[in-house]
Amino acid sequence: MIQHIEASLVEAQTALANLLANPEALASIDAAAQTLIASLTAGGRIFSCGNGGSMCDAMHFAEELTGRYRKNRRGMAAVAISDPSHMTCVANDYGYEFVFSRYLESHARAGDVLIGISTSGNSQTIVNAAQVAREMGVKVIILTGRAGTRLEPLADVYVNTPGGQFADRVQELHIKVLHILIELVERHFCPENY
Repeated sequence: MIQHIEASLVEAQTALANLLANPEALASIDAAAQTLIASLTAGGRIFSCGNGGSMCDAMHFAEELTGRYRKNRRGMAAVAISDPSHMTCVANDYGYEFVFSRYLESHARAGDVLIGISTSGNSQTIVNAAQVAREMGVKVIILTGRAGTRLEPLADVYVNTPGGQFADRVQELHIKVLHILIELVERHFCPENY
């Protein structure tokens, strides 16, 4: 079993090294942070969404902003689209593919930001959310693990973190990116914490 553990860790290490060596990806992370900072500065809010493990990442991202990341500071306006009553209502009445877009129609406004997380870059729920966001004047940041996806032309900032053949390595990179985004936002608004 040790060889499988080592192989898994080496695979994760390689994915991280590839991200670190990718100037385009690093620039997109910086652009995403600047987009978040600009929105929060202007009184905007951040919405995050994803399916499965990506929903867990979206929820984790939002709670780190509304709660605390490393040190105490004021809460920041972030919401993960994860309310079960909303999601089951919309899924039942309209179809699951509209659970995120319908929430944005109800709550978002121009100047807000959507972070859509899709390891494939083709999730219909995220595609619909990104389309609605763009129509409403909401900036769209997409986290994915592939280039040339359906979400790429819908993104204001496209953060592509290829992690290998399966979604798990991409998700591991996504949580690193999300933590970096939170840190960069905090460094801007709460430099005393650093």
